Amino acid sequence: MYLFYNPDIETVNCLSEDESAHCVRVLRLQKGDEIVLTDGRGTTAYARITNPHPRHCEYEIVRTEKQPPSHNFRLHIAFAPTKNIERVEWMAEKCTEIGADAFTPLLCRFSERKQLRTDRLQKIILSAAKQSLTPYLPTLDEMMPYDEFVRNFQASHPDVECFIAHCYDTPKRLLRDALTLGRDTLILLGPEGDFSEEEVRLAESLGFHSVSLGSSRLRTETAAVVACHTAILMNE
Repeated sequence: MYLFYNPDIETVNCLSEDESAHCVRVLRLQKGDEIVLTDGRGTTAYARITNPHPRHCEYEIVRTEKQPPSHNFRLHIAFAPTKNIERVEWMAEKCTEIGADAFTPLLCRFSERKQLRTDRLQKIILSAAKQSLTPYLPTLDEMMPYDEFVRNFQASHPDVECFIAHCYDTPKRLLRDALTLGRDTLILLGPEGDFSEEEVRLAESLGFHSVSLGSSRLRTETAAVVACHTAILMNE
């Protein structure tokens, strides 16, 4: 089964140019063939192609269903993008496949990457969501300064349990032991040089819990995948 994305399933009966090209030129689907669509917010539509145009493939909906989320909490990954953009893209792809619900790129004190093309990253997230057949598309924020994000997040999300993963030799629990099952979760992951001590102290002063992801020192993208998988697995 191939999953196609249309954020306006209820009002637009035509795939986007990119989705149309994939449907008609790559998969060579024809008039009358059945396809499955999602709006990225849990709605799945079963449809039949009526006009297999490679730029604006039209369809008619046969039926729609509202799918429940695959897990009973929301997982938000806030991370400092690595200098190597391919590692960022790999991380976003794998975390999407595992089940992350939201991503926020952070500009930290030791960040080597100061800018990020979120348009390209959004396409990778979309592709990964379609690959894993999830009807929920993770959200992706624009990059924002670390201090601004941590100061504002809890004020606007008081029910979310917040963690910061770092490598400093201070008392902290393993993430798997610190999680409250079923509770919406935010995990902060630093750059290749880790968070600064000031950044850790700021987060802790705002109620973030310091956690460890294990005894090994992990690359940023590996840490994100480990954190994501741990949170999803513990809530299974």
